[in-house]
Amino acid sequence: MNRRQFLGTTITGLAAARLARPADAKKLKLGLIGCGWYGLVNVNAAFKVGGVEVLAICDVDSQHLKDAADKIAKLQGARPKTFKLYEEMLAVPGLDAVIIATPPQWHALPFIAALARNLDIYCEKPLAYDIREGRAMVDAAKRKPGCIVQIGFQRRQSRAIQQARDYIQAGNAGRIVHVDAQIHYTAGIKDTTPQDPPASLDWDLWCGPAPKLPYCPQIGHFAWRLEKEYGNGHLVDWGIHLIDATRVILGETMPRTVQAAGGIYQLKGKITTPDILTAHWEFAQCPVTWRHRIWGAAEYAPEVDNGIFFYGEKETLFVTDNKWIVIPKDKKAERKVNEVKSDAGVQHMADFLEAVRTRRAPACQPEDAFHSAATVQLAMIAYQAGAKLVWDAQAEQIVGHDAAAKLLKRDYRAPWNHPWKG
Repeated sequence: MNRRQFLGTTITGLAAARLARPADAKKLKLGLIGCGWYGLVNVNAAFKVGGVEVLAICDVDSQHLKDAADKIAKLQGARPKTFKLYEEMLAVPGLDAVIIATPPQWHALPFIAALARNLDIYCEKPLAYDIREGRAMVDAAKRKPGCIVQIGFQRRQSRAIQQARDYIQAGNAGRIVHVDAQIHYTAGIKDTTPQDPPASLDWDLWCGPAPKLPYCPQIGHFAWRLEKEYGNGHLVDWGIHLIDATRVILGETMPRTVQAAGGIYQLKGKITTPDILTAHWEFAQCPVTWRHRIWGAAEYAPEVDNGIFFYGEKETLFVTDNKWIVIPKDKKAERKVNEVKSDAGVQHMADFLEAVRTRRAPACQPEDAFHSAATVQLAMIAYQAGAKLVWDAQAEQIVGHDAAAKLLKRDYRAPWNHPWKG
């Protein structure tokens, strides 16, 4: 299942989402920061759950802003207020919660500003661009314990992942000796020629606190995921979902060590993050390995291109979004295929909106999301450093490698200031 498909509607998922909302509940007033593809996916999920009104939206691209306002007006019968600056949008009276669906360089500052206004937050993954930003965001959320914060790890709602977790944690597969995760896919590459940005786009503001690179479509809307300075590559953008699922299933927090190797072999000159990468973490329970290849090779077994293998002493499990398979050690024994579909995106939004109404904790809070984001960010630091890194989880510091430790935080571009003051 690719990332465009996994939010497909299912009757069961919608029914469960709607049951979570009392029929007479007042509409929650939402704001949206980032009106591109995934911002509208999140808004559509909120409308499917029901009981919401999008009061205001914000984007640095005036065409995105207009198009989003038009679509939302058709869905709810009223046009949301539109803003270029998130600070102005957050000041709109009556807001209950805000959705942050920007590229990662624009997660930390709006997130902390929304908390300062006591707003509830649904923020897309990864939590932050760098590890120190993530810590600053977690600390800001801790200072506002009355605010509900959900991070967009939608696969927390996957019934396949939940059932595999229960199966493994019950000891059915025996001790897990090794975990192998991967998402291989064909990356779509846009024009890489430096050029003027679209007239509707404020490119300087889009780059924000990140370095300002010359504009080209390959690092603009949507395609920023494979640009080092904005999305930081496939592992951080998409693979993070499987690393988060792995942590949840194993009950782990952060790795002890990490190393990574790879490079840009097929897409050289087109992207700035690896098109082939292997990362290896040592967690307390067992090692976890990640692999990706994103240049369109014909796969021997495409059915396992997106998923996780858990190698246990008794059995092996393969887990993906809507399926988990038990592979016995006895070659004569039949595999047990469990297909359990779920509408993870809608259910994750439903979980957030119910948490806002009831003031209970949502499924993925900032500290937990920080562990997943920092895990993959450490792998990218290890790749850059070309070294095996030791992580002191208590001190949140890379031990014995000063050059790598400096990559835990990147300098912000003026006039913005990095939120971490440690």
